[in-house]
Amino acid sequence: MTAQVWVFIGYFCVVFAIGWYSLRATRSETDYWIAGGELGWFTGGATMAATHTSAGTFVGTIGVMYTAGWSFGWVLLSIPLSYWFMVAVLAPRFTRQKELTIPAFMETRYYGKGIRGLAAGIILVATVVYIQAQILAGGLIANTVFGVPTTVGMVGFTTILLIYTVVGGMVAVVYTDTFQLVVMGLGALFAVPLALRQVDGMGGLLTLVESAHPLVFTFETMPATLLLTMGLSFFLGGVATPEKLIRLYAMKDMRTIRRGVLFAIIMILAINLLVFVLALSAIVLFPALPTGDLAMPMVATAVLPATLGAIMLAAITAAMMSTVDSLLIVAGSALSVDIYQNLINPDVSPERRMWVDRLGILVVGSLPVMLLLSGVGEGELVQFIVLLFTALMAAAFVPPVVGGVLWPRATKQGAAAAMVGGVTATFLWELFGAASVEPVLCGFLVSALLFVTVSLVTPRPPAEALAPYFDSAS
Repeated sequence: MTAQVWVFIGYFCVVFAIGWYSLRATRSETDYWIAGGELGWFTGGATMAATHTSAGTFVGTIGVMYTAGWSFGWVLLSIPLSYWFMVAVLAPRFTRQKELTIPAFMETRYYGKGIRGLAAGIILVATVVYIQAQILAGGLIANTVFGVPTTVGMVGFTTILLIYTVVGGMVAVVYTDTFQLVVMGLGALFAVPLALRQVDGMGGLLTLVESAHPLVFTFETMPATLLLTMGLSFFLGGVATPEKLIRLYAMKDMRTIRRGVLFAIIMILAINLLVFVLALSAIVLFPALPTGDLAMPMVATAVLPATLGAIMLAAITAAMMSTVDSLLIVAGSALSVDIYQNLINPDVSPERRMWVDRLGILVVGSLPVMLLLSGVGEGELVQFIVLLFTALMAAAFVPPVVGGVLWPRATKQGAAAAMVGGVTATFLWELFGAASVEPVLCGFLVSALLFVTVSLVTPRPPAEALAPYFDSAS
């Protein structure tokens, strides 16, 4: 067997070992969904950074920069700003009362089971969209490493993900994310100097890349409105995407959250900067790829030595898996806890709860690959699928979550109108709106407007709904 195959076998063995350990460490639903709410800053920050650093980074970001140039890199500035907002503004009130899921927060704050079911349904739909992007990347990697058809690779990676996530829940996700963050960091760190050596160092790269792509350092390849709204999408999505919010519940306290998020910011920025250099290198080394999403796999296989190339491909795999496992936790809990146990069968026995939880993850993990195999979502650039997901999450959850813990006047009718209207506006803009403006702008504005206006014309929320999040119910 080749070095690439051995590296991947070793990688998957570690992942399975963590899953087996996590099964033994998971004793309750609290353990299964939020790791007992006792994560420290290192594991909490590592899982947040790994969740953020998806195939959208290692495949999607490089793919867009390969096609459009350096201008896309400015959206990196929105990342620390969104995490600062999460820690400084949102988390202190949001974490006063810990829940198992984000829809459970919606029920507590907005005093109704219906709004919990609505939130869970939106999470399920949007998560299927996002997981498709990651599975597409996994299929490309499997094709590169093992020579199997992309569809076979998509099924294989999904199967591996489902095994350790279904078995170990959030405990498995946290520890595999920490391991995968190490793999991602090492992969990018090894790849950059070797790629630069192929192009005569950083100085040579800057000269050669302008020859290969004359507009690479200009803002002429993408409309300014598109870049600005992409940045807005990443900012708002970073503030209130459920897979990140649930990690605030998983960490012990606010001190831990602050330290963990700072660690996550440092790791995310470092990995992104390394990825940007690799994107420029790919423009020079492979100027005629049919799609930008092939740039990173080509760097790994054609530029790096076999073993290091395998580590780089493992890093891309880790990026994909660390995001999908987190999404599976969020979507699985939405299906099993928020919809089935909360709305359909509230009397399910404690003995059956864990089986229902695992079945929920299995169902939502299988659906995206089934859609891809049927041709739905195939052929899209990974990064643009990621952007659609962040737009949906921003439209659905930023006003109800952020507004819910900052504005006592917010009502369940306002929150429901914001979620439905925001998601609808996002989809309509994606289908019919101007391509030069990301749908997040329309979706968020509609959501915020409905949230405020409907809340003001409906009865005030009861005091018991405000008590967990406000010092005074006034």
